Amino acid sequence: MFHPFKDWNDEHVVKFYIRTVHLIIFIGVIACLICAGIYIIFRPDLSERKMEKSKTIGVSYMTMNNEFYKIINQQITYEARTKGDRIILRDPALSVQKQREQIEEMLNEGIDALILTPVEASELTDILMKAREKGVKIVVVDTELIDPTLADSTIVSDNYKAGSLIGRYYLQKHANGARVVLMTHDETISGKERIRGFCDVIKKNAKIKIVGKVPCEGQTEIATPALKKFIDKGHEFDSVFCLNDLAAVGAAYGLESRRLLHKVDLYGVDASPEAKAMIYDGEMQATSAQFPTEIGKKAAQTLYRLLEGREVLPKVYVNVELVDRRNVKKYRVDRWQ
Repeated sequence: MFHPFKDWNDEHVVKFYIRTVHLIIFIGVIACLICAGIYIIFRPDLSERKMEKSKTIGVSYMTMNNEFYKIINQQITYEARTKGDRIILRDPALSVQKQREQIEEMLNEGIDALILTPVEASELTDILMKAREKGVKIVVVDTELIDPTLADSTIVSDNYKAGSLIGRYYLQKHANGARVVLMTHDETISGKERIRGFCDVIKKNAKIKIVGKVPCEGQTEIATPALKKFIDKGHEFDSVFCLNDLAAVGAAYGLESRRLLHKVDLYGVDASPEAKAMIYDGEMQATSAQFPTEIGKKAAQTLYRLLEGREVLPKVYVNVELVDRRNVKKYRVDRWQ
């Protein structure tokens, strides 16, 4: 029988097999390089596909000088980035006209969804109707629209409860009567609901009188001079309820400037770090805690359910809790909850 290696010794056979293996490896490497080159030349543009599938989310809170909204936005931005989506954030700085213009600009940029805290609940109807006609999903946070059907979902603290919690605490502290000033922001439903919750409770005691309402837009820099002016007109009072803690901080500055800070009881809503520090120091009596981290998480979850075509609840309430000197340490004075 013919044997191709009959004249070879073992060394020859080993060298032959080594050369054969080297040749096979060389051919394999060349084949891989050729395939890689073909893939590089003709591969699909995955980045373009990813960009085509990504969403653009417009965000407009009523102002960005409030840490509360920054915390909400952190949660939404985190969720968007994990999904490769783009955020467009605009700050209307409490101007409803500016907010309208910014929403119009975002619609022109082709946003798929809008996260919104309206500056004035009644002044955005037409621009939001336009957004809905374009198929934009709308999630409202922190306050509400005059027409709630314009939003796919609204995520809010239980604002009426926030006011009523302070009202019940107030009744306990002022059973023998009191004269209270209200620091208000009637352009927002959330602010109106907090004031309404407070007033509905304290009216049970006829000895408690509301001696004035001071508009302040829920802003420290507006609340301070507004309360000073109220005091300088000769109004007498022994307590102040503010729609939020920014207003309460402003009220504290106003009271301090007139040497009234430790003579007047002060109340707010939010449980901001500043307010909790004031409660701890005895400069403020109580506040209702909001949970912006939870609001942001629920807003992000709702947003992506909408973008995925799933059903969502038209309104989601986030609970609130009373914070006073007895439990302020539980909430950490140095940060939001």
